[in-house]
Amino acid sequence: MEITVRRIDYYYTTVNERPAEAYSMLRNLAHLGVNFVALTLVPMGPDSTQLTLFPADPLKLVDAARKAGLALNGPHAALLVQEEDELGALATIHGKLHDAGVEVFMSSGVTDGRGYYGYTIYVRPEHSERAAQVLKAT
Repeated sequence: MEITVRRIDYYYTTVNERPAEAYSMLRNLAHLGVNFVALTLVPMGPDSTQLTLFPADPLKLVDAARKAGLALNGPHAALLVQEEDELGALATIHGKLHDAGVEVFMSSGVTDGRGYYGYTIYVRPEHSERAAQVLKAT
């Protein structure tokens, strides 16, 4: 598998209830046909959870959120990298971005246990286009 880098939109929302409410919200979005390519949930204290949602179809998420009365912050730009896992793969990506003067302010990745990984890269808005060009994003 060759490296695949694509531009992807993400949205934030906060559930101001018990963290279990995040499950309810995700279940409702799934019922409305929203599919995610990545997702991060972070507790923001005992009574709230922040969700970072990377929808496969941003318009479908926005429409479903409107129907569900869910406030979204976004869209924001990120990159999704998928590739065969090998030692130093992430260092190579970060090296290219560093050499181009692109500041990564957050990232998250996971391997699939079968030799591949997925990696989300958050860059400053003013660096978004340069990062996409450097990594040859689609």
